[in-house]
Order: sequence, then C-alpha cells, then structure tokens
Amino acid sequence: MASKVYFCRTITPEKVLEMYKLLEIELPGNVAVKLHSGEKGNQNFLGPDFWKPMIDHVQGTVVECNTAYAGARDVTERHEQLMRDHGWATHFNVDILDGEGPDMQLLIPGGKVIGKNYVGKHLAHYDSLLVLSHFKGHPMGGFGGALKQLSIGIASSYGKRVIHGAGDADKHFAGDHTGFLEAMADAASCVAKRFAGKAAYISVMKNLSVDCDCCSDAEDPCMADIGMLASLDPIAIDQAGLDLIYAQKDDPGLPHMLQRIESRNGVHTVEAAAALGFGSREYELIEVE
Repeated sequence: MASKVYFCRTITPEKVLEMYKLLEIELPGNVAVKLHSGEKGNQNFLGPDFWKPMIDHVQGTVVECNTAYAGARDVTERHEQLMRDHGWATHFNVDILDGEGPDMQLLIPGGKVIGKNYVGKHLAHYDSLLVLSHFKGHPMGGFGGALKQLSIGIASSYGKRVIHGAGDADKHFAGDHTGFLEAMADAASCVAKRFAGKAAYISVMKNLSVDCDCCSDAEDPCMADIGMLASLDPIAIDQAGLDLIYAQKDDPGLPHMLQRIESRNGVHTVEAAAALGFGSREYELIEVE
C-alpha cells in the first residue's frame, strides 16, 4: 500500500509546522526531536531558528548522540559545548542520548547484518519521535535522510562503529560497504518499530551539498533548493527525496550529486529497509502550496 508523502516547494520555518499538521498526528508524552546539530565548521546545517516553530509546537527535546570520529561532537562535554555554540541549548532542552552508559540494546530479530543495535540509553525517556532531516548527500551513505537519522543518528558512539563495521565495531569505517548500508537499514528498523504509530518525519531539501552536516569542511551546495517533505513513513520519504533529486534534470549540479549517491549505492539502504517491512518505497506524492 502506498504511503502518503506531502511535498511543498516553499521552505520556511512556518511551512515546516504546516507540513507536520498535514500528517494529522499528535505525538504523545515526551517527544524526542532528532535532527543534525551540525559539526563545528559546517556551513550547510539547518539551525535552531529554522526548526524553532516546529520544536516549540511539540514541546520536544532536541536529542543527539556522540560521533564515532574525532571532532567537536565525539565526547559528551565537547558535544554539549557545541550545542551551546550552535544555539540549540539556548532555545531548547537538549539531551545527548549516550552521554552516559551503558548503551540501550535494541534487538533486531529480522536483521540482515546486525541482530542488535546500540543506542543512547536516554532514548528510554521518550514516548514519541520527531525526525527532522536535512536531506543532502553523504560521504559514505551516498545521501542522508530519515533512515540515516534513525540509524547512525540515534546509535551511540559504539553503535555507530558497529553499523559502519557491518557488525564488527573494530572494523569501523573499513567495514564492507554493502554490509554498512544494510546495517543502517537494520538499525533504522528497530528504532522505527519502537516508535511505531508515534513518529513523524520531515525532510528539508535545502543547502543540497554532496557532503553531510557531519563534515567540518563540507562542499558548498551544488544544487538549487527543492522543497520539503513530510510523511509517517521513513522509507517512503527517503525514496521520494531521491526521486525528486533525479527529477531536477535542468539543474547543472545534478550530475555531481548523482555521482555521490550512485558511487556509494545510496539507494540500497532504502531497498534494504523496504525488505525489512517497516515502510514502503511505494508512495503517493501530494503537492501542497
């Protein structure tokens, strides 16, 4: 059955909230708001002013996890400082989910590559999940959207190494690439199922660089802004984002973006996620003004 994906070409903070309301869902209890806080030096991430109306509406807590690579977000104290430096802690309650151990372990009975996902233990404090994705390219995954937020984004620092290593944390970034993409799908599945019926997804196709917001030295955007997507299905919203990229045939930056996505076989994460059955690649795109 096709999932509904709403699409709007206008990109404003107010429109984000309008898109959310189209989903006709009220997220219950304590709402975890997963977004990308932006690595120190990154110029492309979407900041707190952009997301403020949306986060205020759900009275959510901005959640992040420490990185598995050296930088401003790999250690809790530095990560918390960056959250202050980037203004997140000024506007919102902030929670580094794996700021203290031990990790929460989520089982993945049908996982193709990993059978267990390691996430920040504070995830247990939340009743519902709002995923605010900045859809763009990614150095390893080809692209980053909702599935990346559910997997790498919510995994603890150790859990990130397990996913990147396709189940072997010691291999880390040197793990089998196809296994890494499938491990992302596995990890996303258990988080999506944990919050089934209590999660919403919004993706903003703006500042379209081939690099992720995790890059401190990211390329500037190569494509024009496209718009915003909203859905209750994380697989459908990522598939719609990819399809919209391919549809920009007159954009001179399209070949560069496609080289990044296709050279990393980015679509395989969506394929693997669909095979796990927690969403669908089939969707109805509903364009709104």
